[in-house]
Amino acid sequence: MSFNSFGHSFRFTTWGESHGPAIGCVVDGCPPGLPLTEDHIQPFLDRRRPGQSRFTTQRQEPDRVEILSGTHEGLTTGTPISLLIRNVDQRSKDYAEVARAYRPGHADWAYDAKYGLRDPRGGGRASARETAARVAAGAVARQVLGEAVRICGYVVELGGDPIDRAAFDAAEIGSNPFFCPDAAAAARWSVALDAARRAGSSLGAIVEVVAEGVPAGWGAPVYMKLDSQLAAAMMGINAVKGVEIGDGFAAARLCGEANADAMRPGPGGGPVFLSNHAGGTAGGISTGQPVVVRLALKPTSSILTPVETITRAGEATEIVTRGRHDPCVGIRAVPVAEAMMALVLADAKLMHRAQTGR
Repeated sequence: MSFNSFGHSFRFTTWGESHGPAIGCVVDGCPPGLPLTEDHIQPFLDRRRPGQSRFTTQRQEPDRVEILSGTHEGLTTGTPISLLIRNVDQRSKDYAEVARAYRPGHADWAYDAKYGLRDPRGGGRASARETAARVAAGAVARQVLGEAVRICGYVVELGGDPIDRAAFDAAEIGSNPFFCPDAAAAARWSVALDAARRAGSSLGAIVEVVAEGVPAGWGAPVYMKLDSQLAAAMMGINAVKGVEIGDGFAAARLCGEANADAMRPGPGGGPVFLSNHAGGTAGGISTGQPVVVRLALKPTSSILTPVETITRAGEATEIVTRGRHDPCVGIRAVPVAEAMMALVLADAKLMHRAQTGR
């Protein structure tokens, strides 16, 4: 029994290891006749690609995607789409110590306990390297969604330092290495993350993803709620330890009338909402408002500070994780979270169409 697939009508399966020859995915359920070439996928992989600033791992992977099946003359055929991304800059020798002892905070012990063996080279399947395949699959999902649905992710907090919502500027997101919509916060984060790197440590982050243009009606009760699928998708991203939809935990601190998303008559007989505390869902079904998700990512476990652990033989020791690692995994999680949002929404769109014909 294995669980390397996600989705229902629109389903993808990822494969490969961090230090293997390649990683990739197979996307199944994509409708035929949609435009799809490598040029539709590569820009999203480029946003996630490592080595683009001193605040990410310096592993140099071009992450060039190859479409192996499922298209003809630039259009999807309706058959499985196989996507390949080759690994070209592995340094397996950096993980000699990891093969001997477990890294606290990593999946080393858990994998060993489950399978009786593990791939210590970069963490194998537990490595965030696997998320490149999700970003590739997410690019296919965006073709299913079309231009009407717009997805944007950004970092709203790094190392406990939040952005100023009043200073939110969408144009800033692509102008700094943090996907940060607040220029002043990005400047502060640069100093904080440099200090963490020099200290051999790391920092956590909170990422927010918003999907606009999602029509009302996607998702289904009771066990296919749109927000439950989004929560599962985001929790499946490496290092994510918490997910909020809309106001999330803050809603527990509101009274009923403050939390209610009041409605007034709108054009065409539908409502105009006066707020969006629910994050674009009600009863697990989209309301037509922006779908808002936040995810909390823990600090990178691969650090140069010695940490107490045990060897595979059960002996007490300390470990320092060498190699090339992100001092804050939350930064490159932004395009991954966007991809997972797209994958869930594409699945919801196709299931809605199958049930209602719309």
